Amino acid sequence: MFYDTDSMRKYLKEHLSQKRFQHSLNVAAECRKLALKYGEDPDKAYIAGLLHDICKEMSHEKQRELVLKSGFTVCREELETRSLLHGIAGAYFVKKKFAVEDIDILNSIRFHTVGRAGMSRLEEIVYLGDLVSAERDYKDVDRMRKITYTDINDAMREAFAFSIKSVLKKGGVIPLCTVEGYNFYTRLLKDNP
Repeated sequence: MFYDTDSMRKYLKEHLSQKRFQHSLNVAAECRKLALKYGEDPDKAYIAGLLHDICKEMSHEKQRELVLKSGFTVCREELETRSLLHGIAGAYFVKKKFAVEDIDILNSIRFHTVGRAGMSRLEEIVYLGDLVSAERDYKDVDRMRKITYTDINDAMREAFAFSIKSVLKKGGVIPLCTVEGYNFYTRLLKDNP
């Protein structure tokens, strides 16, 4: 399926802050590189990375409205945590706004913040691409980038651990799908040393 990436970029430029727009471009570029490294479709990866934060700067009320309309299964922890709504809202929004029907792209947007067990390769790429994009500068980002380009399963386990630790430090709630994702990759690495 052909997607008009020019109109997608135009929409993002008009509706996101300059910083968020640049982040979206960086994640898209990172996802394309990761797709080439791990044998995924680079165009799909670029689109999913580009659109992953499309609803991030919408009002809380609008995000929640989109989530409730989406028909996606959403847990209580996601509904209670404002910063988690944009992925779910975004997946629904791009389906309606840009006629994106590819379930892998939609799931990549929907799960890019919380993750889950058994993620597709594209979902993994967007999850990691968001974490290691060019402008990221958190402590240990260089280590995370190295792992991301060395072993994707190890990178996923590390990314889940990083995410969970960050939420615990802030005293937030952790969706079950995030815990299941961490357990999935931990077991995967134990069973395949």
